[in-house]
Amino acid sequence: MHDARLERTTSGIGLVAERTAAEIAKLDAGGWFGKKFRGEPVPTLAATLALLDELKLGAMIEVKAARDDGPRTMAATLRVLEAAPRRVPIILSSFNEGALTHAMREGPALPRALGVRQVPPDWRARLRRLGCEALHASDRGLSEHTAATVAAEVPLRVYTVNAPARAEALFRWGAAAVFTDCPDVLISGVGHRSGGPVETGPRRSSQK
Repeated sequence: MHDARLERTTSGIGLVAERTAAEIAKLDAGGWFGKKFRGEPVPTLAATLALLDELKLGAMIEVKAARDDGPRTMAATLRVLEAAPRRVPIILSSFNEGALTHAMREGPALPRALGVRQVPPDWRARLRRLGCEALHASDRGLSEHTAATVAAEVPLRVYTVNAPARAEALFRWGAAAVFTDCPDVLISGVGHRSGGPVETGPRRSSQK
């Protein structure tokens, strides 16, 4: 689930956190998108990872959690990942520092990224403290100077970018990747920017 509530993307009403997995599984998550998708259920993380393994794709998993519920939400995520096919490359992302701290302690081998709405002045210190290898920042208000500064040191991935011209500018500034609602539009406009898995590790000094 992307939202805290059910209404926008399912036939349900109310908060996701107030429903069991069995209750959510009965909801229609496809009808809003088109008639031919009516009856499509909400996928579980386990089912999604199994499909990704079949398709030979990886996953950027953003762990959303209430402010004080980060560790518990991340713990549940890690339990699913432990049982998932090991061939699926995983990158964990979260805006919740409690969740990332738990992942650093309990799943240190999994690459992690910190999500922010605006790049904070102390982004380097926060990445070090949380053991994160990348920064995910909003496109809104992101300047060329800030993007280039971050991208010179760690992979910078920018959300949400739907215009090819904006994506092209971000790539020129050094962004490693963009998140988009319209992958077909961006691919037709700027092409594929990676021949393999999304870069996860810190940049070497020669790339600065």
